[in-house]
Amino acid sequence: MENDNTVLLNPPLFALDKDAPLHYAGEICGFRVHNGPSGSGSVQFEAVVLDRSTGEGLVRSKEPLDCESQREHSFTIQAYDCGEGPDGVNSKKSHKATVHVRVNDVNEFSPVFVERRYEASVPEGRLFDRIVRVEALDADCSPQYSQICFYDIITPNVPFAIDNDGNIKNTEPLDSKRQRVHTFWVTAFDCGKNRAQADAQVVITVKPSCKPGWIGWTKRVEYTPGSGSIPLFPSLHLETCEETVWNIQATVELQTGHIGKGCDRDSYSDRSVRRLCGAVRGEVDLLPPPSPAANWTSALPTLPSSDSSLVFSFNGSNHVAVVPDSVVTALSGDHFTLQLWMRRGGANIQPSTTQTRGNRKEEETIVCSTVRNDDSFSHYSLSVHGCRLSLFYWPDVSAARPVKFLWKLEQVCDSEWHHLSLSVQFPSVTLYVDGVTFDPALIHDNGAIPNPAPRQRMFIGACWEPEEKQKEILNNTIPEGKDSGDLPVFTYVGGYHGLLSGVTVRPGSVEPHSVVECLYACREGLDFGDLETLGSGMKVHVNPSQSVLVLEGDDIESFNRAVQQVTYRNSLRFATPGVRPLKLTTSLRCFNEESCLSLKQLEGYLVVLQPDAPQISLSGVGPHLARPAPEFEGPRGVPLFPELRIVCSLSHAVNTAAQGMEGGALMSDAVAHTLDGCEVQPLGEELNPEREELLVDMDVVRERGLEIINTTAYIAITGAESISVYEDVLRSVRYRLAKGSARFERRFRLSCSEMNGRYTSNELTLEVNFLHSLDSLYHPSHLLASQQQFLHPSHHAGELSGHTLPNPHRNSVVPGAATVIIMVCVGFLVVMVILGVFRIRSIHRRGEGARGGAKEGSSQWDDSALTIIVNPMESYESRMGISADTEGEVEEDEEVAESPDDASDDQRIIIKKEGRDGNARRY
Repeated sequence: MENDNTVLLNPPLFALDKDAPLHYAGEICGFRVHNGPSGSGSVQFEAVVLDRSTGEGLVRSKEPLDCESQREHSFTIQAYDCGEGPDGVNSKKSHKATVHVRVNDVNEFSPVFVERRYEASVPEGRLFDRIVRVEALDADCSPQYSQICFYDIITPNVPFAIDNDGNIKNTEPLDSKRQRVHTFWVTAFDCGKNRAQADAQVVITVKPSCKPGWIGWTKRVEYTPGSGSIPLFPSLHLETCEETVWNIQATVELQTGHIGKGCDRDSYSDRSVRRLCGAVRGEVDLLPPPSPAANWTSALPTLPSSDSSLVFSFNGSNHVAVVPDSVVTALSGDHFTLQLWMRRGGANIQPSTTQTRGNRKEEETIVCSTVRNDDSFSHYSLSVHGCRLSLFYWPDVSAARPVKFLWKLEQVCDSEWHHLSLSVQFPSVTLYVDGVTFDPALIHDNGAIPNPAPRQRMFIGACWEPEEKQKEILNNTIPEGKDSGDLPVFTYVGGYHGLLSGVTVRPGSVEPHSVVECLYACREGLDFGDLETLGSGMKVHVNPSQSVLVLEGDDIESFNRAVQQVTYRNSLRFATPGVRPLKLTTSLRCFNEESCLSLKQLEGYLVVLQPDAPQISLSGVGPHLARPAPEFEGPRGVPLFPELRIVCSLSHAVNTAAQGMEGGALMSDAVAHTLDGCEVQPLGEELNPEREELLVDMDVVRERGLEIINTTAYIAITGAESISVYEDVLRSVRYRLAKGSARFERRFRLSCSEMNGRYTSNELTLEVNFLHSLDSLYHPSHLLASQQQFLHPSHHAGELSGHTLPNPHRNSVVPGAATVIIMVCVGFLVVMVILGVFRIRSIHRRGEGARGGAKEGSSQWDDSALTIIVNPMESYESRMGISADTEGEVEEDEEVAESPDDASDDQRIIIKKEGRDGNARRY
């Protein structure tokens, strides 16, 4: 038994000697213990003789045995007799016998739990076979006392049960709203009915119902233009409901196909964007806006566009543009770059795989052209067929064989806007689609169309086919030259169905790749915040247009952090406002493919708010400009806006509550802007080209790459450039008159705009006055002698009522309006003289009749009350309304003139006249 030293042998220990009953020789004197397999028998055990004559012995342990330290012992025992005498001479030994000792266990230990506290969490509303398992151990060595026979929950009234293996389950569905956390105690008993020394605590948390999917999804995201990049999903994370996944893939899609040509770009004309991107000049616009100079696009229908480009629609039949010979002549040579925006029509134009070669659809021709190369003619045509783009090129239509360059592209048939740039430097051809290079497969062919006639011509939207019978081309006629009688009439074949915009050809060297990327570059798209924070095993991929971003990883925590780093950026300060739909598609792969989670697609939208409108302010030009008429008649004329200043600023609301102010306020920040057009327009009647004209410094215009339209109705300067450039150009605008064509006044209006006219400036109105010389109008000597009365010294200043008078001199010039006043006053003076003569004669007659003779002095007329003082400068000032004081003086003068009883020497004559603007002007 454990904790005892007595060994109970079975059978009992006896040793027999055949020499019995001889004395000594037949007796057993002792037992010797030898090491057994365990090697510890001789140390722990000993054997003693109980009866020499019978040979009975006893085996006992030197110390009490411990079952837990060693349960079994094995050793050998050997007996020896007493020999032939008391001295033990010639003692004999027996053979060795093996002794196996098994220590019987005593239930001295109680069960002990492995953990003092057990925690688990379960979803609500379900019954589980096992939520958590508790475990207790017993240190006893025997199966009887070391095994745990049963467990027990000692906390009453809990909805849980425990089995003999320690598995805890719920006895009823749990409700997180009623009780979120359940805490109770359990104990254990071994098979010897010993209870555990210490009970264990169990804590079970009830989770709300778990639905796999994204948590924290915001359907609406707002973006303020000018705020750089913003995170789209700052609090989004994936809930898998404890499902083990080993691969996660999420695709974020930003739909911008309805914004311009696929995304938000600079709202400038194609020509301006090319200049801003550093493209080589010299391109020829094959689809220009319809105008008297470019009428070959007038029959094509157009569609509205959010940017400044003009979109032309082609129906595949009668919508064809025939480029004039004068334009085609400038496109000679076998080195050129063809660029265009294209959007194929139709929902599904992918040809069926069952179609045979005989019934497949006809190619749709975008551009078909024959140009002159020195003494020969070359031909090329750009066509689409299904999802293939082909360039058919003939270096020499009379000798060389044609070559067909073929590309298979998904962009050709997805019914979306795409930018194509085709650089031909034969035999090398480079194609860029949306800024990405694609290599062609060369196919030698004899040609899909008959040999074109050796004559320059270019069609947009179709190609030509010669016929024997002369037909009239649908809604168009081919321009005829001098030798048109020898040329056949063509009909259209291979009509293009879709939209085209910005079709340009530039002869010469090919376009650099950086320029092509700039022309296509979107100013908005998806991006990833910080790649350095990307966890291990994570992958990020963004398509070239930055409209699709794909995340892939295997760790949920790293994946959640990566999703929160997905951002939207828009580099345009005046982004196009509107809605951009968002989609998030998730794919999960689990170890157990049968029970793997499936998440539905999330849909939302990004709202780009209306940007703060810029205020374009034109200043530095007075409302009046007065110059002598000879300066306008000079070879260079007079500059209209020499001190023009253009300032562009942004006004935005400012929260003034933090500053202790009531209400709100507006702050204006000066920003660097790019204007795209200014217009100078004469008000009233248009310019008379025989008498007047507006001049512009064309060197400055050409140097900056701007375009100008100069007509009698307006001058329009267009092109994206900085404010300083437009200031230099507008300051060079001059107004010139022919000899003797000076009028009394001419008014002009100046306005500017940016972002394709989306934002306009204030209208600056300038009134031009022509100052005429007195010497050229009046020759009587009495007027020259009395010039002091017309030009008062107080009015000899350099500026007169906002008019700048160069080189002021006392008898130089007077305003044109003053000249009219002088003429009226002179006529009035003549009338007064005539009336005075009649008065003298009537007085003379009355004197002769009353007194028969009058004194000599009675025939003289006292004209002191008829002294006329005319100040033309003062009347001119009153006409312009320069001050209220002057008007007050004029009103007082009117009272004097209207009073018949007042005949002082300082009498003035006041005349009212209606001006051109309808207001009463006083002189």
